[in-house]
Amino acid sequence: MIKRYAVCGVSNRAIGMFIQPIAKTFSGSAEVVALLDIDPRRHEVCKSKCPQVAHVNEYGPDDFNRMVSETKPDVIIVTGRDDTHARYIIQALEHDLDVITEKPMATTGADCRRIMDAEARSKGSVTVSFNYRYAPIHTRIKEMVLEGKVGRITSVDLNWYIDTYHGSSYFQRWNRVRDISGGLSIHKSSHHFDLVNWWIGQTPVEAFAYGALNYYGPEGELNPEKRDGRYCGTCDVRQSCAYHMRWNSRSASLTVKDDHLGTLQTDKPAYTSYRPDACIYDSEIDIEDTYTATVKYDGGALLSYSVNFSLPYEGYRLAINGTKGRLETMEFHAPSRVPFPTPVQTIDYFPLFGSKETIHVVMRQGGHGGGDPVLLEDLFLGPDPNRSYSILSGSRDGAYSIGTGEAVWKSVKENRPVRIAEVLQH
Repeated sequence: MIKRYAVCGVSNRAIGMFIQPIAKTFSGSAEVVALLDIDPRRHEVCKSKCPQVAHVNEYGPDDFNRMVSETKPDVIIVTGRDDTHARYIIQALEHDLDVITEKPMATTGADCRRIMDAEARSKGSVTVSFNYRYAPIHTRIKEMVLEGKVGRITSVDLNWYIDTYHGSSYFQRWNRVRDISGGLSIHKSSHHFDLVNWWIGQTPVEAFAYGALNYYGPEGELNPEKRDGRYCGTCDVRQSCAYHMRWNSRSASLTVKDDHLGTLQTDKPAYTSYRPDACIYDSEIDIEDTYTATVKYDGGALLSYSVNFSLPYEGYRLAINGTKGRLETMEFHAPSRVPFPTPVQTIDYFPLFGSKETIHVVMRQGGHGGGDPVLLEDLFLGPDPNRSYSILSGSRDGAYSIGTGEAVWKSVKENRPVRIAEVLQH
C-alpha cells in the first residue's frame, strides 16, 4: 500500500530531504498529496524543482484541517520554521496521524510535554529525524559501546566547533530570535545532546552551564559600525566586515541567496519578507554564541560539553570514558572551508589495560556524514531488519534533547543547576 504524505513547511530541506526522494526514490511506497506553507511562492519553487508534485494541492498555514479532510494523508511531515513544529505535530496527532518532524521537535520543554501528552491520546506516533545518528562513524561508536568496549560509561567529553561561515549564518537569519528558534542550545545543540543520549543509552537529569554572546550582536568586537537595520546585500560597510569578506568576493557580495530555496533575491520575488543576510551585529539578537555545560545522567555518566559559533574551522572532538576503556575521535566538517589539510576520521580505542586500536570506518555518500540516505530508507521502507539496535527517534528522544538544551539556557540565565524534569514538566 502506498502511504500518503502531507508536507507542512516547504523549505529547501523539505524539498531536498523529503519531497524529491519520495517522488524519485520511494515512489513505489510513498506519495506527496499536499503542500502547506505560509508563502505560495515556495509552492511554486517546489513544483519547479520537483515536477512530479506539480498536481499536488497547496494550502496556507491555517488550512491544516481542510488539508487533512481533502487529501486524507497518512503521515504529516513537519519541516517549517522551528516555532511551527509543535502546532502541526499536535494537530496531526489530534487527527490520529503519524508525524515525521525535523529536529528540533519543538522550541520549549513545555511544547514537548504538550506533544507527548497529545501522542499518548492519539493513534498516531511521532518520529524525529535525527539524521546525524545515521552517519557511519556515529553508528560505529554506538556499536562499540553496545559491544562493551568501554564498559560502564562514566564520562563524555564533547567539544563542538562551528566555523565563521556557518556560525555567523545563524545570526543572519530567524535563528537569532529566541522566541522563534529556542536559541542555539536548542536549535543546534539538541543534535549533539541527542547523539550523546543515544550513544550512552542514559537519560539526562540535570544541567549546569555558562553561556555568552561573545562575537555577534552590537557589542561584537569586529562590528565595523554600531547601526541596526543593515543587510549584507546592501550594506555600505560590508567590505569592513571580516565575517562577510572572509567568505565573499566584492562582486559576489552584491547578490543575496535565500538559504531555504537557493534562489537569488535580486532577480526573484521576495519570500515572505524573510532575508537571510541580516546584519550579525543587530540589537535584535537575543541568543548566545558560546556555551559550556555539564550534564548529569541517570546511569551515572557525566557530560562535559562546549560549543562555539565563531571558530576558524568546523567539527568536533569526542571522548567516551568507561570502566574498561576510552573512545576518541575528531571530525572536521566542510574540508573546503578548513584552512589546512584535514586527516581521515578514525576512532581510537584505548582499552584500560592494553594497546591502542585505530578503527577506520567505511564512509558513505550523502548529507550529514552519509546519514541522510539511510534515515530515508528507514522512514519510507521501514527500519533495517539487519540492524540489531534501535536508531529511529521518537518524541521522548526529541523531548530530552530539547529539555537538555533549555536546561542549559535556564542555567546560564539563572546561575543554578536545572533539572530536566523541571523543563519537561513531569
